[in-house]
Amino acid sequence: MNVMRFTVIDGRGGVSFVAHADALPALVKACALNANSLEELLDRIVPYYSDLREYVLGGLAIFDERNVEGRYGVIHRALELCAPHEQPVFRVVDELTRETSLRPVKAGAVLFNLRAKRIIQLQNTYWEINRTGRGCIFDGTRMTAHVFGYRLPKEWALVP
Repeated sequence: MNVMRFTVIDGRGGVSFVAHADALPALVKACALNANSLEELLDRIVPYYSDLREYVLGGLAIFDERNVEGRYGVIHRALELCAPHEQPVFRVVDELTRETSLRPVKAGAVLFNLRAKRIIQLQNTYWEINRTGRGCIFDGTRMTAHVFGYRLPKEWALVP
């Protein structure tokens, strides 16, 4: 399975998740639409990669239910026991989760810093992100032949 780690940083902190690498162009498209928060990013990705929003928000609901501020044993155990490509969605809350949020999984790791308007390709063996590009729409079942394009505004920085 061609998966990678995605970490999104906004004004409230960071969230990290592992998803199919095909979601990468749709995430860049959502940045090109100037998403300012995780919720905006996920809302804007729906037309291009339909099930990612529910996957991330559902994972965060489970994280929030099982981890309380200052007591992160549940997520620590999950990160220790799960294979990297099976790790759950999590909030970046301490040193271990921060370190894990930066670790590549299979095809790599990309960080989307919405506050600083930066996309950082920590490691990306899947698809090179450029200022303009295209991707195929995922309809929840399969990649379709329908194509979308994007153009990152000049205030967005790409870090290789």
